[in-house]
Amino acid sequence: MSLIDRCKEVQSEKDFYGKADEYWKSIPADVNGMLGGYGHISTVDIRTSKSFLKPFIQGASAKTKTGRALDCGAGIGRVTKHLLLPLFDIVDLVELNKAFLDEAKTYIGQNASRVGNYFCCGLQSLELPKEFYDVIWIQWVTGHLTDAHLIKFLQRCKEALRSGGIVVIKDNVAILDVEHDPQDSSVTRNSEDLQTIYKESGLRILKEEKVTRFPTELYNVIMTALAP
Repeated sequence: MSLIDRCKEVQSEKDFYGKADEYWKSIPADVNGMLGGYGHISTVDIRTSKSFLKPFIQGASAKTKTGRALDCGAGIGRVTKHLLLPLFDIVDLVELNKAFLDEAKTYIGQNASRVGNYFCCGLQSLELPKEFYDVIWIQWVTGHLTDAHLIKFLQRCKEALRSGGIVVIKDNVAILDVEHDPQDSSVTRNSEDLQTIYKESGLRILKEEKVTRFPTELYNVIMTALAP
């Protein structure tokens, strides 16, 4: 059964993407808007991400270089500003909402000169150059792609990685079946579905870790490092 068929409130793929676009156009371009009213978790979020990522890029056993990263579903550039730019030479942003990208240029501030590209499109439409990125960071956005589009996007990510490069997905994970949020037209997949998607995309799991310091009313959030 396809993802669209499992979401009873969704009429079609066009409906799935269209409602999400409408929702995000109504959200303010600030940190609280990016985090669904939980702006106060940003510091903890960045800290846990940095702790997860550092062993791949720092230390004697590190195999991932720090030349260029891609921030997927970047919003106003919160992850770029606080996580990626302090660690990487150049960061590209991809975001569907033009208003968010416009705000990112101001929000990121003095280090915006090290942003390479601002791609304004959905991940399902993003074409990536081969062997271009050391890290592709995908946070709280996989739920806005159908299964087929997520697999194809991850396949493109695989081809876009440099030697030693990794894809990191940080996202909500459902305990049981796929859960659909009709408000923002997103889905939350369970671990089994995600592992199937990773396998079909040709990526293997290097490391997985649950975030333990978020408010208890939120979904479980899992960080997963993937490589070819």
